[in-house]
Amino acid sequence: MADPKGFLKYQRELPPRRPVEERKKDWCEFYLEFPREKLQRQAARCMDCGIPFCHQGCPLGNIIPDWNDLTYRGRWREALAELHATNNFPEFTGKLCPAPCEAACVLGINQEPVTIRRIEESLALMGWDEGWIKPEPPTKRTGRKVAIVGSGPAGLACAQQLNRAGHTVTVFERSDRIGGLLRYGIPDFKLEKWVLDRRLQQMEEEGVIFRPNVNVGVDISGEELRRDFDAIVLAGGCTVPRDLNVPGRELEGIYFAMEFLPQQNRRVAGIWPEDKPQITAAGKRVAILGGGDTGADCLGTVHRQGAIEVYQFEIMPKPPSSRDETMPWPRYPMILRTSAAHEEGGIREWCVSTKAFSGENGKVKKLHAVRVQWSQPDAEGRRLMEEIPGSEFELEVDLVLLALGFLHPEHGGILAQLGVELDQRGNVKTDSNYATSVPGVFACGDMRRGQSLIVWAIAEGREAARGVDLYLMGHSDLPLTRATPLCV
Repeated sequence: MADPKGFLKYQRELPPRRPVEERKKDWCEFYLEFPREKLQRQAARCMDCGIPFCHQGCPLGNIIPDWNDLTYRGRWREALAELHATNNFPEFTGKLCPAPCEAACVLGINQEPVTIRRIEESLALMGWDEGWIKPEPPTKRTGRKVAIVGSGPAGLACAQQLNRAGHTVTVFERSDRIGGLLRYGIPDFKLEKWVLDRRLQQMEEEGVIFRPNVNVGVDISGEELRRDFDAIVLAGGCTVPRDLNVPGRELEGIYFAMEFLPQQNRRVAGIWPEDKPQITAAGKRVAILGGGDTGADCLGTVHRQGAIEVYQFEIMPKPPSSRDETMPWPRYPMILRTSAAHEEGGIREWCVSTKAFSGENGKVKKLHAVRVQWSQPDAEGRRLMEEIPGSEFELEVDLVLLALGFLHPEHGGILAQLGVELDQRGNVKTDSNYATSVPGVFACGDMRRGQSLIVWAIAEGREAARGVDLYLMGHSDLPLTRATPLCV
């Protein structure tokens, strides 16, 4: 364990963020560097808790106390090796995961939990800086070929695991660059793309084949994939957005978040065609509908684009600032969280239901909404919503972004061609080995479980890789996930 009295001697401390007015002028990382001695003190707060519930909080089953202890002792390279034993891309999760491990930290019962996520990210970045992270190609090839459809975190994790098991892996991506939502969904101020690119370079040097600009189901049929590959993994994500079917929805100026965010990523990369219509918040009054992470990503983006006024509306009640009896430790608590984007400005409101939009000359000009209230949860946890009489209001807007979540994967194309069975929610149905109803076809990530967290995507990619390896070879040395997570 780390320092037995560390949690008594040191308080939780995170890396400082860059000043708001400074970071709003660029698209770079908003956290400053964290000195190694401070990192060691934070790792020293990890207790000898007996039962490390942080393992249960993490879908990857990360061996958190072990690498916290090694970090405290300054055995950085060994700490990184323990981290990589369960997580292919710790710099991704360190930057983007909401840290259910910290919610399950035993210290979090009556103090601030250990800064697990920041230690994780720092170890990974240190590994790159020190040259410890290198390509790990297999010593021999099995002669089996696997196609992976989708290059988000689930597809990439699955690809790296299967390649290291000796199979020849080809990753297909319909966008022009590899990375899925990591590339064209996450703003650069949260994940600068050079962080992604060096992992992709590592994977290429290990032997993974990347094929961008290939829309599987259009450019290549399901029949061709089954003919040319010994196994197929569907990792295309949950990409059908939840819409808002109200009067005026058809007006120009109302867009899904995933129509808006990828454009800015392309601008930062310098690859947005000049002849394409561009969605921008510059000089506009903006309403963001949806209070989750995607809504916060839109918020940070419109600030940097130069919006003059920004509102973010959520239909659900404002969460409590700390745990209550409905969210006991160690389960992930649905409490109020303030992101860096919220620090940068905007008006954030809860219990607001959008009823309609109106406009002029086909362009949106007003949002019409009403305030709502929710009943207490019934025995099954359901709550009823009702509008508050007389609370109707209008808001002048020029741009509306819908960040309302996602329903399920696209059902046409490759899913229809392969004929895989779907579950009740419209996701791809699999067995415990991630095998679909079609022999030799597997699924993982959001395409299988629905909209979820990056840490779940990587965990599912790793688990699916083991299922594919078992199918191809009759046995597998690829590791199982080490925990049954408590998070949803």
